[in-house]
Amino acid sequence: MVAQSTALTSNTNKPKKPYLHEVDLMRNIFIFGVLLNHTTSAFARHMTNGSWSQLLLQATHLMLHFTRMGFMFMTGLVLFLNYYQRDHQNWWQFWKKRYTSVGIPYLAWNAILLLLTTLGGKTAFNGRNYWHELLDAVIHGNHFYLYYVFVTFQLYLIFPVLVGLFKRHPKKHFLFLVVSLALQMLLLIAIKYGLPHIDRSTWPYWFRSYGMNIMVYQAYFIAGAFTAIHYQQVVHWLTTQASVIYHLAMLLALGTVGLYFFNQNVLHLSLARTQLVHQPYIMLYALIMIVTVFLLGLKYANLRTTRLDPAVDHFIKLGSKVSFGIYLVQTIPLLLLNGILSYLDYLPAWFLLLLLPLGYLLVGVGSFMIAWFCYRVPPFGILIGRMQQPAARRSTVANENKQQNANELMTKKI
Repeated sequence: MVAQSTALTSNTNKPKKPYLHEVDLMRNIFIFGVLLNHTTSAFARHMTNGSWSQLLLQATHLMLHFTRMGFMFMTGLVLFLNYYQRDHQNWWQFWKKRYTSVGIPYLAWNAILLLLTTLGGKTAFNGRNYWHELLDAVIHGNHFYLYYVFVTFQLYLIFPVLVGLFKRHPKKHFLFLVVSLALQMLLLIAIKYGLPHIDRSTWPYWFRSYGMNIMVYQAYFIAGAFTAIHYQQVVHWLTTQASVIYHLAMLLALGTVGLYFFNQNVLHLSLARTQLVHQPYIMLYALIMIVTVFLLGLKYANLRTTRLDPAVDHFIKLGSKVSFGIYLVQTIPLLLLNGILSYLDYLPAWFLLLLLPLGYLLVGVGSFMIAWFCYRVPPFGILIGRMQQPAARRSTVANENKQQNANELMTKKI
């Protein structure tokens, strides 16, 4: 999702690799799934406590807890697709490119969103408070759903090591995947059943706030890397197991409701810990949902040239291009939604539940339009990791592309 082209290109002197259209649909499903997750949370908070409508949203909330892991998988997948096959990679150049294209939006949206939230309380630029809060948000990554970017920064840092590890041990890739999944499961068991009984107040922030730590997501990055390296083999295996995967996805999705009541009534956990994303069951569910979305992406790639409406295909392509932007700007329509719901608290919970589709439409369309504006209007592309080229340069590139297409057509005729 992070401001990367899905066009699988290597160095400029090498032929282009095929464009993976399935990645486009996967990005759309994950990003709009995130928006649905946050929208349902907003509605549940404004419903009457103990109502059946609130219980419905809370009990089904864990079903949506696969999208975060899907983003982590996609990041590993796209990075390895783009860089693993390169024989000579300047990692300093890689870090400069990645930390610039993603770092600028991270800093900018921390500043913009903090300003918007503090303006409402008339505390913006109140002495040093704003700048202190901004610094705290930037170094901790715990504001405005920007934890994903914070974790991605950590992945960028160790990415050359991961590439080197996979390249030096080509026959141990499956072993790496198995060990990674096993470590992830053990870590999640410790988080759910061990950490609540341990005083972590004196721990360093990176360990105390484990949701910002790359280690709790490492299995999804490694799974993405494995898929990228062995793409055709993975695709073949998944397609042969598609029926089993679809049924398992439905079964595990229903199982998240049982997990909710188990956490509430057996373990007597708080609502926050009941709906925690870092649970062993959620790891299994997320992995199955990721491969399910992968299979849907493959179906889309097969259908798009024959039976898919071009308008739908265009929207999916555009959604993929601005998916990172949608993720960055989602707080703005969510703030608007929460403001509206605060005036509707007096309404019955069942009526608010009926308004949920309208709320989701507000958040989805609002996020998309803001991201699309940044994508289309210079120089705002820099805010979503897509810096626009100057007009003269765009014209030159367009002419070069036309000439290249003409040359290719002439070659085919000859």
